[in-house]
Amino acid sequence: MAAGGIVLRRGSAPLIAVVRQRKRNEWVLPKGKLDDGETPKEAAHREVLEETGHEVAVHEFLGTLVYQSGGRSKVVHFWRMEADGGPVRKLMNDIKAVDWLTLDDAIARLSREYERAFLNQVGPIALAAAGPAAPLLPPEPAQAADDIDAALQTLTPAEAASVDELRHGLLQKVKAWLRGEA
Repeated sequence: MAAGGIVLRRGSAPLIAVVRQRKRNEWVLPKGKLDDGETPKEAAHREVLEETGHEVAVHEFLGTLVYQSGGRSKVVHFWRMEADGGPVRKLMNDIKAVDWLTLDDAIARLSREYERAFLNQVGPIALAAAGPAAPLLPPEPAQAADDIDAALQTLTPAEAASVDELRHGLLQKVKAWLRGEA
């Protein structure tokens, strides 16, 4: 029995973690065996931290992958996980690299056909469950005004007059909107 994660990192396009094993030099999904007394969900969290170096939030269960290895059936439970920020620890010795790839690139990179098929099925579900990336927040009003003023310093007098006229018109529209007149 083993457990792991489909680990997402948000950005302009969501990325999925794949890890390169040192021993076999294969690209795989982060996963590993349960320790004594550990639940599959706890093991998934621990294994992903050890193999990717990233702390993750564990979300919904995505499914179970069963395959043959060494004449025995291996059962791996997977959860959707999200990493935020950079790594918080070194990779375990068994792992030589972590790559963050788009879903299509992650599927193509995986060395094992059964993992490619599994990620092909659950990857879109994981991305949909994660929802859209958070929108970029606008700058604080004071910072935005400072940025505009700095940009105005580079304009010719004629360009600056046009911008001032445009700024005045926009300011009047915003004030009217705030008063409920627009």
